[in-house]
Amino acid sequence: MARRPTNPKDAAEALFRPAPKPAAPAIERRAAPEAKELVSLRIDSAVLEHFQADGPGWQDRINDALRAAVEADKG
Repeated sequence: MARRPTNPKDAAEALFRPAPKPAAPAIERRAAPEAKELVSLRIDSAVLEHFQADGPGWQDRINDALRAAVEADKG
């Protein structure tokens, strides 16, 4: 516990010193089901070329392939 200042000037300065603000509580944000999140992902160039070869929608195709792998893993 901090001691009270005995010097009057220090006591006065202590009265006007800003009080430390309590840290804001962490807010846990839950993603909506089936919501997509922006991520950075490193994949082999051959894999990227495979999915991009069919044109637009390659990110959705990668997501579908990963979802299928997750479902297969759940068994």
